[in-house]
Amino acid sequence: MGGNNPEYISNGPNISEYSLIVLFSTLGSSLLLSSVNLVSMYLAIELQSFGVYILATIYRNSESATNAGLKYFLLGGLSSCLILLGSGLIYSYTGITSFEGLYSLITVCSTGLGTHASEVGPGVLQGVQLGLILIFVGLLFKISAAPFHNWAPDVYNDVPTIVTTWLTIMPKVALMMLLVEIVSSLGGSYTGVTALAGGPSPDLIKNLFLISSLFSLLVGTILGLSQVKIKRLLAYSTISHVGFMLLALAINTEDSLESLLFYLIQYSITNFNAFLILLSFGYLLKSVRNFSGESTESLGGVSNGLSGALSDTPSHATDISFIKELKGQFYNYPLLTLSLAISLFSMAGIPPLVGFFAKQQVLYSALQGGYYFISIIAILVSVISASYYLQIIKVMHFDVNSGDGGGNPNPATVATNATDADSSAGADAGIKVITNTHAFLISLFTLSLLLFMLKPSILLNSTSLMALNIFIS
Repeated sequence: MGGNNPEYISNGPNISEYSLIVLFSTLGSSLLLSSVNLVSMYLAIELQSFGVYILATIYRNSESATNAGLKYFLLGGLSSCLILLGSGLIYSYTGITSFEGLYSLITVCSTGLGTHASEVGPGVLQGVQLGLILIFVGLLFKISAAPFHNWAPDVYNDVPTIVTTWLTIMPKVALMMLLVEIVSSLGGSYTGVTALAGGPSPDLIKNLFLISSLFSLLVGTILGLSQVKIKRLLAYSTISHVGFMLLALAINTEDSLESLLFYLIQYSITNFNAFLILLSFGYLLKSVRNFSGESTESLGGVSNGLSGALSDTPSHATDISFIKELKGQFYNYPLLTLSLAISLFSMAGIPPLVGFFAKQQVLYSALQGGYYFISIIAILVSVISASYYLQIIKVMHFDVNSGDGGGNPNPATVATNATDADSSAGADAGIKVITNTHAFLISLFTLSLLLFMLKPSILLNSTSLMALNIFIS
């Protein structure tokens, strides 16, 4: 993404193993979606997870990235232990590892049909229920759903932004689709799994998703209000979005699965676009500061906080850490700030952007299913969370740096100085950092968010067909 800029190439993320590890992580995600039994599911999760652990610590000279990667590895190992323990319980009680056999067992026992239904004792059925709950808790841990979210803000903030871009999208998409496959294949059901316990016990699996959804909505909104670091704020925003997706998953109807798939697609596009823009700002501001002779620690009055975050490794010098670093950047890079504003408005659910329609579909499914309380909570937290998105937009567009020493230099001034010093090379090193591919992706995703309402049928029909195929399979 850095073009031919020597300054960028020497300081940027040019580690050759990065692409190979990303491919292994993608392979794990693909195998996870095609897994047919508990063993292949666990192996695919571990293949994906180990790739992500290595990505988190790929900058070996960075103390913060190493610390974040170690925390991610330890807590990710804990969640993997829960998944493995749940799988072991199911196998020890039933001798079944395949999803199809497990679904058949649940269906037969819940309906009382079949010649061998009466031979399955209540202890076996309770063991299966406990195993499923442990598996679901482990998966909720990995998608950073509250109250299993504590690792996400620290890891997202401490690893380089280019790695955070991958962490926030690919693992969540793959694991959420796995949850959709498992839950929809249980078919009837939540009540069927409840019947496994042999009585009118509460529906534990549905309640697990509903409680996690409620906590995710509240935690992602309330804790996000106090954040001053932009990647921590986006981490809490991700937790809030996971709450919406878990609400749709808990309802487990055809309409709710359609709304979940639609929400997952728009979440991926919006977050990817937001992090691409943050990467662009990091490269642009770093190149301008370097060319104008400023220290990487003199960033608009936040040098004390940045000294620890940026001095670990040169790669972190191109990261945007604090919201204050975007102060007044509308006057320097209006198109980038407008693109980021559109992405943030979409995250907040402002019409007519695609994020509004995604939240509307989830809330409509919840209201149709009679989940009025959590629907009201979701509406309230959506309104409240808009305040911290608006905070970033306000800093970019309405806060102006005072004087020459109060922030980042104007690119026009840098270009003039570049012409005086070294006509073409200096201007190119000072300003032209984003490649055409990077700019094209930002433009494509921004226009997709903005112009979705003009032709919504393409995406809506696709998600409807996918939901119908999943639900009836």
